[in-house]
Amino acid sequence: MSEAPVGVLDSGVGGLSVLGEIRRLLPNESLLYVADCGHIPYGEKTPEYIRQRCAIIADFLLGQGAKALVVACNTATVAAVADLRRDFPHWPIVGMEPAVKPAAAATRSGIVGVLATTGTLQSAKFAALLDRFATDVRVITQPCPGLVELIETGDLQSPALYQLLQQYIEPLLAAGCDTLILGCTHYPFLKPLLARMIPEHISLIDTGAAVARQTQRLLIERGLLAQGPAGETHFWTSADPTHLRKILPTLWHSSGVVRSFDL
Repeated sequence: MSEAPVGVLDSGVGGLSVLGEIRRLLPNESLLYVADCGHIPYGEKTPEYIRQRCAIIADFLLGQGAKALVVACNTATVAAVADLRRDFPHWPIVGMEPAVKPAAAATRSGIVGVLATTGTLQSAKFAALLDRFATDVRVITQPCPGLVELIETGDLQSPALYQLLQQYIEPLLAAGCDTLILGCTHYPFLKPLLARMIPEHISLIDTGAAVARQTQRLLIERGLLAQGPAGETHFWTSADPTHLRKILPTLWHSSGVVRSFDL
């Protein structure tokens, strides 16, 4: 069972940022990645719809022999991870959450900005994080409609992307934020673009590396850590596989076999 793969799901290609962190930390693990690109963006969908999609994908990954599941999407975690843990009680499941705790610890100005989807920012889970970890700092939230869809094209330098991101960043900078939470797994791909838009003293925080470490902890606890040679990575998408094949070299820094997921 330890040589079985780890399943990873996301609404689209954003979870590749998390997949990369898992690959760096756990090079011996085989990884299965499902991008639900045909149903993006999750951030504008109802929680019921997201739960249904996640259940379908989780069943598929379990059928592929996955020994653990990583929900590499903040919006999907908010909507579905509790149901997934209830329905698959013996399956190690790792979810995402915006990095409110490390951001609150890192800020020097006492003002933290959050870039995230509407679904994440409106969730009870996010409100609970603020209540628990951000009582001594001011947190300014910025929903970012349209950003995920532009990142999904794979063109991370387009004028449209730059303009939209600037529109979302400017109010946070004007408010004095010195720490920015990238509260969607798509957003780490914007770090090079953000570096051109924000002062050097501003910190960017995401949770991909922390999710990889939590995945490692759970695998060790269950005796499931792979011991063999370097693992393989397999991809599925619910949209046209040609598109994911085209942008994998940009976002994953490698090509890969992409299959169609039409459930």
